[in-house]
Amino acid sequence: MFYSFARVVVRILVFLINGNAHYENKEQLPKGAYILVGPHRTWFDPIYFALAASPMKFSFMAKEELFKNPIIRFILVHANAFPVNRAHPGPSAIKRPVKILRQGKLSLIMFPSGTRHSKELKGGALIIAKMSGVPLVPTVYQGPLSFKQLFSRKRITVRFGEPIYVGSKAKTDKAGIAKIDDQMQAAFNQLDQEINPDFKYNPTQKKD
Repeated sequence: MFYSFARVVVRILVFLINGNAHYENKEQLPKGAYILVGPHRTWFDPIYFALAASPMKFSFMAKEELFKNPIIRFILVHANAFPVNRAHPGPSAIKRPVKILRQGKLSLIMFPSGTRHSKELKGGALIIAKMSGVPLVPTVYQGPLSFKQLFSRKRITVRFGEPIYVGSKAKTDKAGIAKIDDQMQAAFNQLDQEINPDFKYNPTQKKD
């Protein structure tokens, strides 16, 4: 109930602030649970990912420091977020999302790079996808990189790619992780080119 209400409120707010969002290739989204994976370019791209893939509801990973504030903790918990220690993730960083995905009611938004400015992908998405039996859906965001820039009403585009089905026999060693990482990065590059052939991500554009 809280998630659905919050999504309506957020959708209204982002429309009033920007009002120029476009969601492409929604027909690529699987009918069951899945993992949306994408390059993390701004703090609000997960919000647009979740809005773009509606009516599916999502779970999120959030750094555990955010849960220390009781108000923020309440919002995060009721928005299906769960805490992760970034320095020392531990087994729960895998087991928790796998359990959520297996239940089939929620999908997961995950940024394999782990940071807005890193291009190095990590193997967590592969392991979670394999253990839960759900596909990875490459997704990219193009648009303003700061909250202030949103008010310019510059076009925002979220585009979904073809699902990547990992399979139960996929290897999770260094070579297996590298293979999936290459597939995801190639998909991100293709999606960026499909949106705008001249697109180049420049984190220095972020002013605030």
